[in-house]
Amino acid sequence: MMATKFHVLCFGDSNTWGYIPLTAERYPREVRWAGIMSGLLGSDFEIIEEGLNGRTTVWDDPIEGDKNSLQYLPACLESHKPLDLVILMLGTNDLKARFSLTALDIAFGVERLAKLILHSNCGIGGQSPAILLAAPPPVLPQGDLEEMFLGAREKSTQLAGHYAAVAERCGCAFLDVSQVIAVDSADGIHYNPQAHNLLGKVMANRVRAILTAKQQG
Repeated sequence: MMATKFHVLCFGDSNTWGYIPLTAERYPREVRWAGIMSGLLGSDFEIIEEGLNGRTTVWDDPIEGDKNSLQYLPACLESHKPLDLVILMLGTNDLKARFSLTALDIAFGVERLAKLILHSNCGIGGQSPAILLAAPPPVLPQGDLEEMFLGAREKSTQLAGHYAAVAERCGCAFLDVSQVIAVDSADGIHYNPQAHNLLGKVMANRVRAILTAKQQG
């Protein structure tokens, strides 16, 4: 058991918030992936959940409003500092047809957020926190979401490759979430409880490894 208490910020969208497919309700904390991760990591880790439905990387949403991470993230980092690690998992909402973005555009948005975190003084001792950049799995939008995410299926399969390049440029840890889970077929965007459970377990292992290495380094 580690002696130091680590502070981990989970910054994401509805799949970090815990959106239940089709109902728009929220999974209990013990079902959400960040809650699963927290339980596995134990009392040496403080897990801060910062999920928001509809959250984008750097884009203003003309319909839903107030979803732009670039506007909120600086204050969020400041309010939760000092942070050891930020898990950044965004990009799904950037796939909406209203934004007309390429997968590369979305990756550039994520990169801008990563650089913001790396140039912040919100880590321990005024340094920057480490980052685990997570690429969301491909979407298969159903029902009304199919029109909202028109053209998103193909673009979403390209995100992991672009995110891996961003992580390399920024010196971040990287996780391709599609190698762990898939979206639920009910709406093709969100995760079911089994996916949350599995992702929470994988995230716990990655977080422990990243912060153990950081502490030893």
